[in-house]
Amino acid sequence: MSRGYFVTLDGPGGAGKSTLASLVTGQLNAVGVPVHATTEPSGGPAGQLARDNTAIFHGHALACLVAADRYHHLQTEIQPALDAGKVVICDRYVPSSYALQVLDGVEEDFITHINAHAPRPDLAVILTCDADELQRRLAIRGSHGRFEDDPEVSRAELERYRQIATMLALDQMHTIVFDSTRHHAYFLARRLTASIQALRSLPHQ
Repeated sequence: MSRGYFVTLDGPGGAGKSTLASLVTGQLNAVGVPVHATTEPSGGPAGQLARDNTAIFHGHALACLVAADRYHHLQTEIQPALDAGKVVICDRYVPSSYALQVLDGVEEDFITHINAHAPRPDLAVILTCDADELQRRLAIRGSHGRFEDDPEVSRAELERYRQIATMLALDQMHTIVFDSTRHHAYFLARRLTASIQALRSLPHQ
């Protein structure tokens, strides 16, 4: 069985990553493509600790906890799904560390070092959104932790993702940037599903 494909979704809270991941998973399943959807921090013990305690863990401590969860997640869930030939769609991955942990006072070089053994995705998707629209959505949805409590942090996160998208492209990573302000989630899902199907038709690098 051929190796699967690894697709990651990153962007600020409220941009619509979870909705997009769910829609694309459904569309791929509908055409018979084996797919596994997951998220980071994961549902594992380290992931739950990181997700539920952003008010307790800060800076380098949180960065290391997130990285530890990432390696465990890769070993126990992501890699087995890829080995089974599935498309893995991961809601948040290393780009989110470059955004959130750097905003939390951690040096970029440190993030690069502790994530050096995390494999590159076959496709990295960065989801952006207008800052005011992000705040409207977060007010309706509710905060998922201290990074979403302060509107200024959310605006800074949005700017970081714009920088990260450029960084990924310069690193020759296959990257797509979607704007969820101007485009409906179903439209973006169809575009991403088509991109994944096209990617699967190409030989692995």
